[in-house]
This record gives sequence, C-alpha cells and structure tokens, in this order.
Amino acid sequence: MPEEIRDLSPTDVAALGSAGLLYVDVRELGEWEAGHIAGSVHLPLGELSQRWKELPDADCTVFVCRSGGRSLAAAEAFAAAGRPGCVNLAGGVQAWVQAGQPFSGTVA
Repeated sequence: MPEEIRDLSPTDVAALGSAGLLYVDVRELGEWEAGHIAGSVHLPLGELSQRWKELPDADCTVFVCRSGGRSLAAAEAFAAAGRPGCVNLAGGVQAWVQAGQPFSGTVA
C-alpha cells in the first residue's frame, strides 16, 4: 500500500529545511519558464509516468504545480510507484508566492 501523501502549506514546506528535500515542478514548460522555485526540477505531469526514474532519491519529494491539483496527482503516482516521502505543496506556486517564499519569475 502506498504511503499517505502529505498536503503541506508553503510555510510548512519551508520549515522542512532544504537537506534531503527535492522540489519537482510538474507544470508545463511555459509555466516553468515564466518562473519557478529555485533549485526545483522540471518534470511535466504528462511525462511523469515515463520519466519518474530520472528523479534522484530524496528523503522528501515536494511536488509543485500552479494551484496544487496536478502536483497532488503526481505525488500520488510517485507514492504508488513505491517512492517514500511524497508531499504536495498545497495551493501550489500561487500560495508559495503569496506566502512570500523565494520564487524566480512570475506565476504563469
């Protein structure tokens, strides 16, 4: 049975620190190019099922999208594939920026 997905606010995610943390942005290329969380990996949701093994192991993988829907689907798929420590960024990059967390560019 897959591990339960944690749905965390931007403040809760930021409080995790950066050690062992991997941000995976599942938005489309245009959204990513407009702006993203520094240090995040871009892997569009539509490519996740073919490319998930490319992602490095991490203690905690935080999935990110614009508002939290696509990232929840990605986190669920990742957990179902047996990868532990999956987190959904609740509210996505919209909430991240609104909470004043570091972000390069604009939210597309």
